[in-house]
Amino acid sequence: MRFMRFTITTPVVLVSKSSIVSGICRNAYNMVLHKFGEKLYSGLVSTMTSHLKEIAKSIEAAQGGLFLEELNRKWAEHNKALQMIRDILMYMDRTFIPSTHKTPVHELGLNLWRDHIIHSSKIQKRLQDTLLELVQHERTGEVINRGLMRNVIKMLMDLGSSVYQEDFEKPFLEVSADFYRLESQQFIECCDCGDYLKKAEKRLNEEIERVSHYLDAKSESKITNVVEKEMIESHMHRLVHMENSGLVNMIVDDKYEDLGRMYNLFRRVPTGLALIRDVMTSHIREIGKQLVTDPERLKDPVDFVQRLLDEKDKHDKIISSAFNNDKTFQNALNSSFEYFINLNPRSPEFISLFVDDKLRKGLKGVTEEDVEIVLDKVMMLFRYLQEKDVFEKYYKQHLAKRLLSGKTVSDDAERSLIVKLKTECGYQFTSKLEGMFTDMKTSQDTMQGFHAAVGAEITDGPSLTVQVLTTGSWPTQSVTTCNLPPEILGVCDKFKTYYLGTHTGRRLSWQTNMGTADLKATFGKGQKHELNVSTYQMCILMLFNNADRLSYKEIEQATEIPASDLKRCLQSLACVKGKNVLRKEPMSKDIVEDDAFYFNDKFSSKFYKVKIGTVVAQKESEPEKQETRQRVEEDRKPQIEAAIVRIMKSRRVLDHNNIVAEVTKQLNSRFLPNPVVIKKRIESLIEREFLERDKTDRKLYRYLA
Repeated sequence: MRFMRFTITTPVVLVSKSSIVSGICRNAYNMVLHKFGEKLYSGLVSTMTSHLKEIAKSIEAAQGGLFLEELNRKWAEHNKALQMIRDILMYMDRTFIPSTHKTPVHELGLNLWRDHIIHSSKIQKRLQDTLLELVQHERTGEVINRGLMRNVIKMLMDLGSSVYQEDFEKPFLEVSADFYRLESQQFIECCDCGDYLKKAEKRLNEEIERVSHYLDAKSESKITNVVEKEMIESHMHRLVHMENSGLVNMIVDDKYEDLGRMYNLFRRVPTGLALIRDVMTSHIREIGKQLVTDPERLKDPVDFVQRLLDEKDKHDKIISSAFNNDKTFQNALNSSFEYFINLNPRSPEFISLFVDDKLRKGLKGVTEEDVEIVLDKVMMLFRYLQEKDVFEKYYKQHLAKRLLSGKTVSDDAERSLIVKLKTECGYQFTSKLEGMFTDMKTSQDTMQGFHAAVGAEITDGPSLTVQVLTTGSWPTQSVTTCNLPPEILGVCDKFKTYYLGTHTGRRLSWQTNMGTADLKATFGKGQKHELNVSTYQMCILMLFNNADRLSYKEIEQATEIPASDLKRCLQSLACVKGKNVLRKEPMSKDIVEDDAFYFNDKFSSKFYKVKIGTVVAQKESEPEKQETRQRVEEDRKPQIEAAIVRIMKSRRVLDHNNIVAEVTKQLNSRFLPNPVVIKKRIESLIEREFLERDKTDRKLYRYLA
């Protein structure tokens, strides 16, 4: 018989954790099911409260840097336990709590943590001070544990937005405002504008980065508003006007990076961009006013316009590269240029002279793209002009000279500018300019017919090329015709006979002031040259075929060239070094009536062909300027009257002020009509019975059909 060596006195039962949880869940379920939910809920509150009080003591006891770590660890444990409790009491959470309107388990756990931990009298202020102190350390360049900060801040956010805002965000913003108020004052005292803006930008970026690492995203706008107010808005006037480094200095010195930084920072505050725009506008208007009113700079019209273009390019670049192509800044720039360009009444003339210079020689050898760029810049200045019709007058004169002398760089460039002008101002503005090109082409066909018809008769005489200009299209004027040499006069008569014989009802008048001639001349020792001169100069030189010496009076009597033109021609022929085919006695730069002139046998040039220009100022003389202005004023009268009639025809009855406003609106694309002139044109139309005054109200006008 065998005996057992061992006997079992206490049974061992192995139970899994899940079995325990399942049992507890079943017990909790049964309690709720059997109407003991209130007891279960109150027991939960009591137990959690007691446990959290013990946790609070543990956190309070943590010293120094361990305080946040202990708080973070206990928070993680509490969250884990809270999750398990919610799973266990799931049935109560779903049935008993909604029916009794009690706080759900998870929310209850958060509220109890808030009340007994975060709002503990020994923890709340300490936590707030610790968090703000860490932010301060980071602002002064120290490295902090951002992960720990993120966890603690997230805990406050999980406890509710009011907890995060009251226990951290609100004091955080207050402390930040004090910090940046003090720091900005220190910076403004020791930094120039550019350095200050760099520091402000750096601080702003740091705060944005701080939010992204461990603060609520909603705090970004609030903390950036603090930085913007204390570092930018509070000092922006001082920054903009800072001596030697403010906005104007940045513009003058082309500091695009600093300007861009100022724009990006100032746009964050309500009136920041308006301040920059106003100061920039004042600066541009001031330098523009100096430019257009400086007597020294007005001596060279081409340089004058080039300076305008350089200033425009400079500020365009600033707006595009630093001010983000801001339309309000571009509008301010345009307004400024329009203001000061029109301060100089000769701006239309100068812009036309600039075009004339470029299309004569300035664009020689330049690519088509570069030509278009120059023409577009000219059109930009043209748009600023209030008196576009004055520009048209001068442009027509200069274009005529280019076409008749054959000195234009490119017909394509000429036509391209006319197309741009037509697009800007309409067909009527350019119709006469286009007529000039038509006349040039027609004249070529006319000359071919002339040479075919009478070429055999003039083979021994001088060759003649005539441009027939349509009256009205060209800026021709009644000029006293000079006495042409007999050789030329005979050929001219033949052309006149031919032309009038092929065209009925037309008249020809010779514009000798606009022609050119090529003369073959032989000087001492048989040296030969071909001289390119004006028609007036040709008439003078041909006199020396029959005389070695002629006085000013004799030349004037023989040619009947107007005195002002005669003096300029003689000055060109006798006083310009390298072009002096005549000698003058006494020798001086000016021509007077007592001078005598001699054929210069000793003239020599390394070139066979010698062009002798006429000495003439680029700008108009005062009498010429007054004459041009008078012609412009006369041309404006019918345009103003036509506008008045158009308006009254559609409105029938209108008062004086509204007529002036409507006329100004219609005509400001060509010129800015003077209200006094408008009133005179109204009176003229009344006299001619196009309009009448209303009998009951003398300020009203009525259209007479």
